[in-house]
This record gives sequence, C-alpha cells and structure tokens, in this order.
Amino acid sequence: MALKVFDLKCNQGHVFEGWFNTSVPLDEQIGQGMLECPVCGSKTLERQLSASRINTSKTSSAAMSEDVSTQPSNEVMAPSSEQVQQLQAQVLTYMRQMVKKSENVGNRFADEALKMHRGESKERPIRGTATVEERQELAEEGVSVMPLPDFLDDDKLQ
Repeated sequence: MALKVFDLKCNQGHVFEGWFNTSVPLDEQIGQGMLECPVCGSKTLERQLSASRINTSKTSSAAMSEDVSTQPSNEVMAPSSEQVQQLQAQVLTYMRQMVKKSENVGNRFADEALKMHRGESKERPIRGTATVEERQELAEEGVSVMPLPDFLDDDKLQ
C-alpha cells in the first residue's frame, strides 16, 4: 500500500505532516472535516507546499531470497493517519510539559546557559531569549540550545 505524505497547516498556524492512503483524496478528507490539527484540534486545514514523497512497503523477491542474517533490516511501517496524529499530539504534549517545567530567565538566557555549562551555577532546564550573536557564542562554547516555537510556550500565548 502506498501512502502520500503532505504538509498541512491549520487556521491557528500549526504546521504538521499527514500520511494519507491514496484511496481517499486529501481534499475530500479536509472538506468533510475528517482531519484535525494534532496541536489544537482545529478542523480548518490547508495543504502546504511540500516536496512530494510516497512511502511504500513492497519488498522484492530478490531481497526476500538473500540471507537476512547478514543484511540490514528493510522493515518499514506505515502508520495510519490516526496513529500519526496521536504520536504528534503525544510529542507536543511532552514538549509543552518540558517547557512548563523550565525556568524562564528572559534575556539572561545566554549568561545563565554559560554559567551552567562552566559549572558556575546549578544545572536546570531554562528558557529565554538570545540574540544571534549570543547563540553563536553558545555554540562556540559547546552549549546546545534549540529554538522554542511560540505555540509551546504558554507565557508567549497570553
């Protein structure tokens, strides 16, 4: 069975990936309200421009006849659209929980991250803001940081 993969965006600006069976057209599923955003539950969705990708699960007879003990696994999984949505929602929920448990240090982020990295202050989860130059300095010092989308930070949504 072939699955088509599309990028979708809800009316709240959340972008996510959807995997669709080719038997029911995507536009039909959107039009009938069969799909919803895994972040906010909105059913007002639109397809975004994305690179075409089709996942298939066929195996060739030549691959089947090879000694599988010496070959890397070719096993693939094609989760249902519902399974993908559930997984995305779980990941986003976990990420929101991580953000809530972090300390918002605001524009002191780079200083606090460097102090923790150098052992000058207690290591803890923090979030805040940093300029491009500060992020560059952190990277040069070997401090790993990642951008935080606004929709994960309840402080920015209020």
